[in-house]
Amino acid sequence: MPVYAFANQKGGVGKTTSAVNLAACLAAVGRSVLLVDLDPQGNATASLGIDRSALQRSVYEALVDGAPLPERILPTRWEGLHLAPAAVDLAGAEVELVSAPEREFRLRRALEEVRSAYDYVLIDCPPSLGLLTLNAMVAADALIVPVQCEYLALEGLSRLLQTMTRVRQRFNPHLHVRGFLLTMFDARSRLAQQVVEEVRHHFPGRVFRTVIPRSVRLAEAPSYGLPILAYAPNSPGALAYSALARELLQGDGLPVPSLEGGAYGA
Repeated sequence: MPVYAFANQKGGVGKTTSAVNLAACLAAVGRSVLLVDLDPQGNATASLGIDRSALQRSVYEALVDGAPLPERILPTRWEGLHLAPAAVDLAGAEVELVSAPEREFRLRRALEEVRSAYDYVLIDCPPSLGLLTLNAMVAADALIVPVQCEYLALEGLSRLLQTMTRVRQRFNPHLHVRGFLLTMFDARSRLAQQVVEEVRHHFPGRVFRTVIPRSVRLAEAPSYGLPILAYAPNSPGALAYSALARELLQGDGLPVPSLEGGAYGA
């Protein structure tokens, strides 16, 4: 029952896209998956067709008030995929948690009630290294770090890794990087290929083989409230995230069924 946090304080690198679509691909091959939206922007929630403004309950109450997380988890339209949604209130959680006792452990304790019910728990972190991301790191077994295949791709990663090291020393000694995930790859760009080579050189053995392409379809899917497997099942983005799901399962020592047709219905 791995818990993986998608973290990178740099925005626009594909954290939410990767968390949502990997969750959908894992669910499509029969794994039970909980996606936790820990970003106050709530983009993972919206990407699965959930109206944030209509939510009565969210992950916010579990973090700030200690409310039961199971009562805040929603089923999605796709079998096996559940969501702990983010609502507007989550934007205030960083401030409200500052003086809270054992503030770093709020998410870990909330997940204790539910993690045994899922094969995977994936956490979509905000683009910062504040208290919400810290909670994700304390709760997670490992990090998946999306890295955009563009100029200055490695900028800020040292700070992320330093934060991870501090979390290991103080709160979660088993935390590690499950893998760096190269995203927004443009095969026509020589620079993009150079970035791939540079990241693999800096982090040998810790970079996923699967590379996520830059894709119009991937960018469009959230506006329809659909994961890429439902929106454009035969697109390069859908095939890439399906390959990532297989790579993750294989690396975790789990059976790797094929995605028949690469999709499930919308």
